[in-house]
Amino acid sequence: MHAFLMVSTIISSILIIIVVLLQESKSGGLSGLTGGAEELFGKQKVRGAELLLQRVTVFLGIVFFLSLLGLTWFNI
Repeated sequence: MHAFLMVSTIISSILIIIVVLLQESKSGGLSGLTGGAEELFGKQKVRGAELLLQRVTVFLGIVFFLSLLGLTWFNI
């Protein structure tokens, strides 16, 4: 079980990095932090590939989190 959780942690972390790098930037980097809060919190409909990438990112984040919790639980 420990090996399965370790492998799922490694694979999910690599896939999270890849999926996040595939996503388009929504702002001009750090310059988006100083202003333009309406762009950040405004209603933006995401469709197509962007929606798929967001959902995959959330799913992989949950898998990563749960596998780390499982690793912690079984190491106690």
